[in-house]
Amino acid sequence: MTLDVVARDGLVLLGCGKMGTALLTGWLAAGVPASSVWVIEPHPTDWLKATGVHLNQGMPPAPAVALLAVKPQMMGAALPALQALGNGQTLFVSIAAGTSIATFEAALGDRTPIVRTMPNTPAMVGRGITGICANAHAGAYGLALAHQLMLAVGQVVELEGEHQIDAVTGVSGSGPAYVFHLIEAMAAAGEAAGLSPDVAMKLARATVCGAGELAYQSTEPAAQLRSNVTSPGGTTAAALAVLMNTETGFPPLLTRAVKAAADRGRELGA
Repeated sequence: MTLDVVARDGLVLLGCGKMGTALLTGWLAAGVPASSVWVIEPHPTDWLKATGVHLNQGMPPAPAVALLAVKPQMMGAALPALQALGNGQTLFVSIAAGTSIATFEAALGDRTPIVRTMPNTPAMVGRGITGICANAHAGAYGLALAHQLMLAVGQVVELEGEHQIDAVTGVSGSGPAYVFHLIEAMAAAGEAAGLSPDVAMKLARATVCGAGELAYQSTEPAAQLRSNVTSPGGTTAAALAVLMNTETGFPPLLTRAVKAAADRGRELGA
């Protein structure tokens, strides 16, 4: 599937903050004409004003897609503006955490094609990953179109159903913050070991970024990449004995963290 249908019938982007900007940048780079995009954004950036999209100028009568990129707490106030497009051919795609397909169906109509997605902030540099799921009215066509749209900012995984979306939120949606905190913690540990703050942060940041790039480019499993760095009885093995401890190390800590994020996602959708 291509984005030709979007170029022909138009796309409405409700909200153009950081994630909306990342998506719009990807679509324009993929060849979607600016003239085919309508953006509703109360606080447009200078960049957005210069793109040539239809900015705060209403919307076409039957766009191919309406993508909802406002924060979950703003969704209730934003949806009424799009109610006229419900129960029709327009595919609604949401990137909001915690707002269920049932909530959208209640607001827009139960025959509305809806795809729910969970991207993450590396989309801002084209390296995101997005989990997607759809209701019955979206079907395979809607899922494929949403897949193509989200490919503009990185990889896409199709879920078994909406019941998995909160787990995606816990692993990859919130996950970049865990990695950024890892950088902070590594730098603080380096300072405690005698490094200056600037050197500790530079080492931590470059190490995490470099290891991430190696994991991205390598065909080897993460466990093998870890093993490649670890000499028996060496310095890395000593550190991993702490980090891989089944009671106090990374495994139980991250299990609790991901569960907390997933549980919060379910609470937001209740």
